Amino acid sequence: MEIIKFIADVNVERSIVDYLSENGYDVKWIPDYNCEILDEDLLDLANAEKRILLTNDKDFGELVFLQKSLSTGIILLRVKGQRAEDKVKLIKKLLNNYSDKLFNHYTVITRKKIRIISMEEIK
Repeated sequence: MEIIKFIADVNVERSIVDYLSENGYDVKWIPDYNCEILDEDLLDLANAEKRILLTNDKDFGELVFLQKSLSTGIILLRVKGQRAEDKVKLIKKLLNNYSDKLFNHYTVITRKKIRIISMEEIK
């Protein structure tokens, strides 16, 4: 199985990035590099480095589904009003149960469910 590498958008909480790092994942956090990066450029960077993009920004869905931009994989956190600690628990659940389904998939995490859509379905 491929090693999962992540790139975390500017809107992803530091505690999530810390959790991933502390658990041995290779994770780049955009605030450490370029807070002004455009969504398209961030998606290109994620693809070039074969990283799963972790974001709270649903605009990436438009890039992937409407504009047919290819992606290594995206995890969208749609958990309004949740504390970062709760989001970390959801990420942990995702990684424990679905880590084999992250590459080439668009994953949406909500408080109640995890939805995984194959990128093959949108080409």
